[in-house]
Amino acid sequence: MKLEKRRELQSGRATNSRIWGTVYRQRYLILMSVPFIIWIFIFCFGPMYGWLMAFQNYDPNKGVWKSEWVGLRHFISFFQNPEALRAVRNTVAISGLNIIAGNIFPLVLALMLNEVNNILFKRTIQTISYLPHFVSYVVIANLFLTILGLQGPVNEILIKLGLVKQPIKFWWNKNTFWYMLTGVNVWKEVGWGAIIYLAAIAGVDQELYEAATVDGCGRFRKIWYVTIPSILPTVIVLWILSLGDIFNAGFDASYLLGNPATRDTSDVIATYVYRYGINMGMYSFTTAVSLMQIFIGFILIFISNTLAKRFTDYSLW
Repeated sequence: MKLEKRRELQSGRATNSRIWGTVYRQRYLILMSVPFIIWIFIFCFGPMYGWLMAFQNYDPNKGVWKSEWVGLRHFISFFQNPEALRAVRNTVAISGLNIIAGNIFPLVLALMLNEVNNILFKRTIQTISYLPHFVSYVVIANLFLTILGLQGPVNEILIKLGLVKQPIKFWWNKNTFWYMLTGVNVWKEVGWGAIIYLAAIAGVDQELYEAATVDGCGRFRKIWYVTIPSILPTVIVLWILSLGDIFNAGFDASYLLGNPATRDTSDVIATYVYRYGINMGMYSFTTAVSLMQIFIGFILIFISNTLAKRFTDYSLW
């Protein structure tokens, strides 16, 4: 027994020695990371005490700690509000379309660019496709509102060609708003999303392509049997991360492109929170809504990660 205890003590001391040795060797890297850790705690974890407002009737004059506690009243009232349920429906629908299109189109673009042999043409397309990502959504929204406006170039061309007699109200049709908004989001982000897939494709072992060539595979068969299976872990991880945003359709797109005529389909949780929280001063109610979004997003990521790990052996953790 004494010998076993002695060995355990020696093993523990050796482990501690290795840990402190690693810390000492990487002391400069650790010191460089300290300011960022402090920044994260101050600006990311520090404000989280504000979540207490979701369970209060928050009064700015009394502050968070002295306001009246009301429990789950704001959560219950949210689900009893018809406008809130409509906002949830629109958020899920728009986010779902964005997730599907926002993952498929960048993947297709990356696969197509990977097959291009002309480097100059390939780089030109890459630059053109991901440039909109860096443009403000205010500019993007005004661009599409002008192009597809009643007096915009699209309607003028359609009228001159005799395809329509009256200008089409693209942005005033609530039945097509979801799809038009998804199209704008895809146009803005497709190039940026393709960068990740291109990086994953660049890491594929070239010997696999050579083996596929020997077996008589053409370009499409190489894509199907080599490229896609090789980047499948990256695809799954991006899909899992995307599912966490199913209750976050984005504020800018719906607020800037929506209008009173499309309120039934353009009003999402973000604009709903803005309308009630900022304009009407219902801080506790909108804090409860935001907290609910975060909680549901975390649950969806956990579920999707579990399913991915079970059926594909790929996951985030």
